[in-house]
Amino acid sequence: MRSGIVALVLAYVLSQFYRAFLAVLTPVLAQDLGATPESLASASGLWFLAFALMQIPVGAALDRIGPRRTAAGLLAVAGVGAAVFATAKGAGGINLAMVLIGAGCAPVLMASYYLFARSFSPAVFGTLAGVVIGIGSLGNIAASLPLSAAVQAFGWRGTMAVLAAVTLAISAAVWLLVRDPQRVETSHQGSLLDLMKIPALWPVMIMMAACYAPAAGLRGLWAGPYFADVFHADAARIGFVTLMMGLAMVAGNFAYGPLDRVLGTRKWLVFGGNAFACLCLLGLWLAPAQTGIQPILLLAGVGFFGASFPMVMAHGRAFLPPHLLGRGVALINLFGIGTTGLMQIVTGRLHAAIPATSAEAPYAALFLFYALFTAAGLVVYVFAQDRTD
Repeated sequence: MRSGIVALVLAYVLSQFYRAFLAVLTPVLAQDLGATPESLASASGLWFLAFALMQIPVGAALDRIGPRRTAAGLLAVAGVGAAVFATAKGAGGINLAMVLIGAGCAPVLMASYYLFARSFSPAVFGTLAGVVIGIGSLGNIAASLPLSAAVQAFGWRGTMAVLAAVTLAISAAVWLLVRDPQRVETSHQGSLLDLMKIPALWPVMIMMAACYAPAAGLRGLWAGPYFADVFHADAARIGFVTLMMGLAMVAGNFAYGPLDRVLGTRKWLVFGGNAFACLCLLGLWLAPAQTGIQPILLLAGVGFFGASFPMVMAHGRAFLPPHLLGRGVALINLFGIGTTGLMQIVTGRLHAAIPATSAEAPYAALFLFYALFTAAGLVVYVFAQDRTD
């Protein structure tokens, strides 16, 4: 069990890396392939959409064939996608690579959550979920300053080729080390329709959609173009900024984990944290061109307070019947990842549509959009039923 979870956590490190690395590659892809912020926003959105669309079959596979074959088989697809990226000649190659990588990364976190839900006490699910995301967020950090250094040393194609080999190696480790838990024996297999009939899940899924998209979108895509266009930052500076935001997200995941047991509530912990994230976004909107450390601190604040993914997942998991755990956690994840993918595409169109009266004007619009989106999710989440294990 322990070695299998380690393998899945390493796979999730890769998943976090792949959803965030385009921000650092923005300058070199623009130079070598003529990629624009809008085209990279679409490519990033395709990653999230492919990831999201795979959640339904992934959930069913977890319940029916277990996490071992589900995670190992699809992660190998991600390795192929990284190899395609390394050989890309233009936008088409990048888009295809991102689709393959997104689909291949789809099962790794849910496989971990499935093992936790089946093998550990429900009371510690939130803490374990936070620890996995906290450790996995090292991939987010690797996709910042370390990636920038690797690209400068080996080129982006060489770096991606090495990542393809690493991904395939971790896929093999998952196959060898993960052990499937005993299947739940029931005469009623259940379906997604049964999950949709649980009223308490809906506000939680809406909150999952609203809480994850801003931090993931800014860290994974817009932080790089924002600092390049507004502050004329080079790759090293962008790497530093994204590193700071990544570290804040790691800290936030570890902070959220045990707080539901300390405070005795999940709902209001999630609500309060995301309210602070919304305030940070409004701060960026009000002063998008402010020099100095302020924009970095506000981006870090979005990352820290917006790292409520594991706690929202724990909140939703509390309403799931045992025989639908795989499909249930995958459905909740679908709302978070799928919405993030759509928001990447929408924000790309928004960025292109805003008149460039100043360098910061399109980014101010993005920050306001994300703030209003988070606020709308909070309004729905007020009506959620609180539950702890």
